Amino acid sequence: MNQASEDRLNAVHPQLASRVRQLATLLAAEDIFITVAQGLRTIAEQDALFAKGRDASGEIVNKGQIVTNARGGQSWHNFGLAVDCYPLEVNAGGIDWNPQHPAWKQMEQLGVSLGMTSGANWIRLVDAPHFQLTGRFPEGAPTEEVNELYKSGGLQAVWDAVTASLPKQEEPA
Repeated sequence: MNQASEDRLNAVHPQLASRVRQLATLLAAEDIFITVAQGLRTIAEQDALFAKGRDASGEIVNKGQIVTNARGGQSWHNFGLAVDCYPLEVNAGGIDWNPQHPAWKQMEQLGVSLGMTSGANWIRLVDAPHFQLTGRFPEGAPTEEVNELYKSGGLQAVWDAVTASLPKQEEPA
């Protein structure tokens, strides 16, 4: 992965970062290369994404511009527990944006096999590049408990709660 991807992984939960690195290694063995386009996102950044395609009250005015249904505090990105990964189209020099491409399907399958939740399996707003690791917390939007942990102890408090509920992970050799 490129340095920007590594920088993004360095800002998320260490076990999520480790699994994404494992994913990248497994995919590279199949000549599929990925980039991490998003990792930790601030509440303000999340609110700005939510506003796209909406008016000031939050009503949708341009459905084609909608990128998220999550306001700040309602996305696992806000807690360093989600990343967005894309397969690179090496010959074209950029991201392959077709989520039906076999590289996407392989990325999704391997990500799930490594214990991450894939947004490709969601129904309401399919989010093919999204992977998350939430431990004992539900796969849906972060709960009030998560937000309270964050308010009282920051990211580390949320990460500690997640870590305590995850099976011990073997580090790659």
